[in-house]
Amino acid sequence: MKREFTAIIEKRGDWYIGYVEEISGVNTQGKTIKEVRENLKEALRLILETNKVKK
Repeated sequence: MKREFTAIIEKRGDWYIGYVEEISGVNTQGKTIKEVRENLKEALRLILETNKVKK
């Protein structure tokens, strides 16, 4: 089953910050939007895997 999440990305100074609105703890930063998106995907994958193991 494919799930969709909302990624929020904002520019702060020279950096972009991003987080997933629906899941606390999925956040990152990067110099480009592309970098933030890739980092968010990896962070989300790790959080979902960790939560799956805990159940």
